Amino acid sequence: MSLHITAASRLNSVEEYYFSKKLKQIAALKESGVPIINLGIGSPDLAPSSETITALTESAANPSHHAYQGYQGIPALREAFASFYAKHYGVTVNPASEILPLIGSKEGIMHIAMAYLEQGDVTLIPNPGYPTYSAACSLAGATVESYELSATTGWLPDLKALEKRDLSKVKIMWVNYPHMPTGAQATVEFFTELRDFAIRHSILLVNDNPYSFILNEKPMSMLSISGMQDVAIELNSLSKSHNMAGWRIGAAFGKAEFLAPVLKFKSNMDSGMFLPLQQAAVKALSADSAWFANQNRIYRSRQKLVFELLDLLDCVYDPAQSGMFVWAKIPATFDSGYALSDKILDENAVFITPGGIFGTQGDGYIRISLCAQESVFSQAIDRIKNHSNGIS
Repeated sequence: MSLHITAASRLNSVEEYYFSKKLKQIAALKESGVPIINLGIGSPDLAPSSETITALTESAANPSHHAYQGYQGIPALREAFASFYAKHYGVTVNPASEILPLIGSKEGIMHIAMAYLEQGDVTLIPNPGYPTYSAACSLAGATVESYELSATTGWLPDLKALEKRDLSKVKIMWVNYPHMPTGAQATVEFFTELRDFAIRHSILLVNDNPYSFILNEKPMSMLSISGMQDVAIELNSLSKSHNMAGWRIGAAFGKAEFLAPVLKFKSNMDSGMFLPLQQAAVKALSADSAWFANQNRIYRSRQKLVFELLDLLDCVYDPAQSGMFVWAKIPATFDSGYALSDKILDENAVFITPGGIFGTQGDGYIRISLCAQESVFSQAIDRIKNHSNGIS
């Protein structure tokens, strides 16, 4: 007889992550002989720089580099992040107290939520937006309220409309620019208005900024806005920009007083990042503009093929969008992005992400990842042109 142990009630506020469930379905289809082309998940298929990999292997070969590490990361890593922010964003942060290395920025989302939010607090999240914002805040016990984004406002929040709501219990507002999933970019003017909005309502802003170097001519940090460091934390990551998604290396940037509670929570959750990973990250962060330009040449070429695929589906898209995805409005002949996604999966064995997983404002959209070789996109195009599912 097995024990009947109930899970914590806090899990009732979240569901299994969509991609976790979808990957199981795709794996089952592949096992049955269906050659699925997965254009859904943004996991970079390109490699980090050779110098980064060399730094990792050389450090890992040192027998003394396998011990526990400190919770704040080695000084060299914090200094490398500080130099990176100064060089590419024009932002000055103190590496001793204003940078907290993380085991991926997704960890930072959870840590910030747990460090700041509790029952009775309200947090604002974008719709559409990364589902983890909502999940982390719900698990922390906070009330989650969304703010709607739409193409009519350039996928920027309507701050005037937000000010008509009761904001008295709002503690954190999550923003994400360049935006995922839409690829929209924020402007200096918008960030300045957002800063003033946060000051008026005593709201801590958290900007999730992992996409700023992908198909973006002018990478920007929200912290570059004068006075923003008094109201904001920014998360960043090497996952997308440096092709290091599986390495789990990110950081939080902000005033020491903002990061202290996050560190307090983090120090109870892990024992620090593997030293060779930190030393390799130092090397990765020294990449110059030519590194990013080369990555973007590849992504730009892939993006053209995705546009061709979307044209076949009669979808509408903004060719100027940034990031490693393409966001597109579905034709009126489909009720939702889910319907179009399911049709393409069933008939052509191609998986495309339905926009509705990012919130109700994404229901009429789909998202395609640029993280596949050009030959894969060409194969997907051929299947859709020829109404084939790839089974000969």
